[in-house]
Amino acid sequence: LFRSLKTWLEVSQAVGLKLCLAGTMVNIPKTRNTYCRKCKKHTPHKVSQYKTGKASLSAQGKRRYDKKQAGFGGQTKPVFHKKAKTTKKIVLKFECSKCKAKRMKPIKRTKHFELGTDSKKGSKNEYGGKYR
Repeated sequence: LFRSLKTWLEVSQAVGLKLCLAGTMVNIPKTRNTYCRKCKKHTPHKVSQYKTGKASLSAQGKRRYDKKQAGFGGQTKPVFHKKAKTTKKIVLKFECSKCKAKRMKPIKRTKHFELGTDSKKGSKNEYGGKYR
């Protein structure tokens, strides 16, 4: 179909596709020196992974859904089954160490994500291993 990888990249960029990098391991340091909008300068930021909070029972959409579901009649809203994605986009949460201002930054999709841990594959044990 495609003669080389170069033609594949040209075609995929023309169509608007991206190369799937979901198989690679992403390792990000726990601190990053980056721009703070509140301090208006570069400061060290603490990096963590964003997690969605607990859904509120008093939110308007949840109250409307529960009211519609109540009583007889079964499921009233469509339930999504056609899940296509195997990964989620990783969202990093930066917290300024000076003013405690927080901001989010989404990065690429990946299956394996680590925050500030050393990889065990490339490290050599100084005090002997399997063979001495």
